[in-house]
Amino acid sequence: MSSKLTLGQFLKLASLLDSGAEAKDAVASGAVSVNGEVDTRRGRGLVHGDVVEIGGRAARVVAREGRDAT
Repeated sequence: MSSKLTLGQFLKLASLLDSGAEAKDAVASGAVSVNGEVDTRRGRGLVHGDVVEIGGRAARVVAREGRDAT
């Protein structure tokens, strides 16, 4: 069974934002991009290799070996 990592979850996990409320607001306002394109879907599923950027800071999704990032 695989678990889906969402954009909102990743923003917190990668310490790009401190809370779910901040993630919700940032995504809704268009301040977050995934792979260079603005995405306003907080529930968007991310996969290994995706790059999430906000406010000049970026983080790449890396799946643990033997685990699915989606």
